[in-house]
Amino acid sequence: MAKKVKDPGIGISSNERAKRFIDPDGSFNIKHINRPSSLSESYEYLISIPWSKFFLWVLLGYVLINTLFGIIYLAIGISGITKPTGSIFLDFLNAFFFSAQTITTVGYGRMAPKGMLLGVISSFEALIGLLSFSFVTGLLYGRFSKPKANIQFSKSIILRKHNGIDCIMFRLMSRSTNIMIRPRIEATLSLSQKGNDEKYINNFYNLKLEQSSITYLPTTWTIVHAVDDSSPLKDFDRPELSQLHGEVLLLISYYDESFAQEVHQAHSYILKNIRHDEKFIPAFYYDDNGYTILDHNKLDKTLDDVEDKSYDP
Repeated sequence: MAKKVKDPGIGISSNERAKRFIDPDGSFNIKHINRPSSLSESYEYLISIPWSKFFLWVLLGYVLINTLFGIIYLAIGISGITKPTGSIFLDFLNAFFFSAQTITTVGYGRMAPKGMLLGVISSFEALIGLLSFSFVTGLLYGRFSKPKANIQFSKSIILRKHNGIDCIMFRLMSRSTNIMIRPRIEATLSLSQKGNDEKYINNFYNLKLEQSSITYLPTTWTIVHAVDDSSPLKDFDRPELSQLHGEVLLLISYYDESFAQEVHQAHSYILKNIRHDEKFIPAFYYDDNGYTILDHNKLDKTLDDVEDKSYDP
């Protein structure tokens, strides 16, 4: 008989339309409102967003600063920097390019400020440039040095017979070539169920795993939970299991040699997405020289996904 466990931090209140707690990318599915913000949060935001967004923000800031100072130089008089062209657009471009040379401290020499006012403004802009590039350099270091787990999970969660018992299975592996040292996993089942008062609440259960830790992981690791008498899913047949408003919450921890410290990653699977009676195909094999070849594209592949049915995991 499965025993309920205390709330792991999700909260017991639920709703008929409640979405999953953990998104596929490992982030918690929570929307914040009326939250006070601070300038220090911009650092966390900029080191956490994807690289494409990061460089877009850097480019946008660079263009905006140069545009602002270009307008200032144009308003004061482009003649204090270079010979006017007679075109406002071309004069603005010259002012923009002068600003870019000033903020990067390049200084090609063709354009230079004349007069005290332009000299003060350009000196102030050079200071902003030094501070801005120092800030961006710090962000780059933060992005590269921030400890982050690099685990790839199978998209599918499978229910099939294993050793004569229905078992829930999924796989994981490292996205990088680094070997995961002493990985361990915790699995908690969250079931949103209607209580006697007609309100939905979350009930939590620990899922006993066939193996919850290993010494190291150079290839793939198949996580198995047997739906036996001690499983909280034992009371549900297969059709009922796929209709449950349930989520398998996962926390993976391991020692990462790149960061020389332990890292963690959250993930989850929805019970409604269970695929029945399928088998994962091997994601690694041996070449003619005896080397182990790990194919990352096969982590999620099952026998039903391939034409060759001769695989025997």
